[in-house]
Amino acid sequence: MLTKVSRLTSKGQATIPIAIRKQLHLQSGDRIAFKVLDGRVEIARAEPIDIEFMQSQESNLATEWLADEDEAAYGDL
Repeated sequence: MLTKVSRLTSKGQATIPIAIRKQLHLQSGDRIAFKVLDGRVEIARAEPIDIEFMQSQESNLATEWLADEDEAAYGDL
């Protein structure tokens, strides 16, 4: 496992160390995705299809569990 450290600026910015950028094949202008898991952050290269898919699903998920029947059937999952 590769571990590197970066300092957070007053603007909330951090530089991704070159060893990490090389391992993820990141270049200037690339998009990255952050996922928080149990108080830790996972960073990954974000492919355009992933971002478009997530954005397209946001409106679907907002209304998914609004029916009383759904809540009664699946509410304890």
